[in-house]
Amino acid sequence: MDFNFKEEQLQLADALKRWIARDYTFEARRAIVGSPAGVSEAAWATLAELGLTALPLPEAQGGFDGDAVDMFVVMQELGRGLVVEPYFATMFGAEFLRRGRAHEALLERVAAGDLKLACALGERQSRHDLRDIAMRATPDGAGWRLNGEKKVVLHGAQAGLLIVSARTAGAQRDEDGITLFAVPADAAGVVMRDVRMLDGQRAADVLLRDVTVGADAVIGTVDEGWTILEAAADHGAGLLCAEALGAMDALFGATLDYLKTRQQFGVPIGKFQALQHRMADMYVHLEQARSMALLAAVRLAAEQKAAGHQAEDACTGIVAERRRAVAAAKYRVGQAARFVGQQAIQLHGGMGVTDELPASHYFKRLSTIELTLGDCDHHLARFIAQPGFYDDEEAA
Repeated sequence: MDFNFKEEQLQLADALKRWIARDYTFEARRAIVGSPAGVSEAAWATLAELGLTALPLPEAQGGFDGDAVDMFVVMQELGRGLVVEPYFATMFGAEFLRRGRAHEALLERVAAGDLKLACALGERQSRHDLRDIAMRATPDGAGWRLNGEKKVVLHGAQAGLLIVSARTAGAQRDEDGITLFAVPADAAGVVMRDVRMLDGQRAADVLLRDVTVGADAVIGTVDEGWTILEAAADHGAGLLCAEALGAMDALFGATLDYLKTRQQFGVPIGKFQALQHRMADMYVHLEQARSMALLAAVRLAAEQKAAGHQAEDACTGIVAERRRAVAAAKYRVGQAARFVGQQAIQLHGGMGVTDELPASHYFKRLSTIELTLGDCDHHLARFIAQPGFYDDEEAA
């Protein structure tokens, strides 16, 4: 399989890399993270000017019809720069609207950079199971009334629109009976508690008390939101894998530089064979994770393309490949992130955990990514549960 990027993708990555090096330095990022807002409107405007907010959106809504491989390139650079703006949250939310195919005006605002999104999916009891939904949506005249609470909504307080999953039928953990809603963040009854997370990103606990929305707020079909929810979650996991690779790349490079400059007994510690072996192990983990993340991006791009040209029942095999590839990638990237991060901190010594050094910030971000949209254990179990994993299933 050809994993070489196109010239246009490399140019976009280079433009983003140059902006980060010039205007989004480590010290500039620390200042943004420490600010009351926790994000920079100037940085967000630059991302929009570079066309990143429009990249994955349909051309009809002002986008560039970019696929998962295009987004892989972008997310990798954002990971290297530890960018804290709500780009991932917004592009994750945009995938719901794109698949719902009924909110063109909202997608146009997202493409222009005028609207930020957040996905309110997880709940206190659900952990990584996005089917476990206690929030209820009940009919209210021509619209709906939502009641419940969502936990750790990435950039919820910075968003203008929330993508909310609610139960409209069935038992709490059923796939059937889930409905997705586009809820204005300033709607009456929406209460948020904004906090700064371990990695510097912002998140909010969101309480919805008798929040009313119209029938046009439904994304997709009533009671049948699981298909969109699962596909969008896989898309989001693919984006996170790419971001983690960028962070691991940068952390590996910083650790290598540190071993070349830090001296003990009159020589750089990088000359000690034991430390060289540890760096070699880190490199192996990094490259294996890169291969799996790229494969997931290719599978996601193929599924996106097929969904736009084929009937749903004709995409069954492609969807199955997407599930397997994303689960495997999230598991392998999560393993690599943990190993590379821990080794980098140890090789930096006491300096590795200080706020003044980028190493600790990369490790915190990698740790958070591993827990977002399913940790290693969750995706390993998901991969094993896919049809055909066991020999007897294949034989049957």
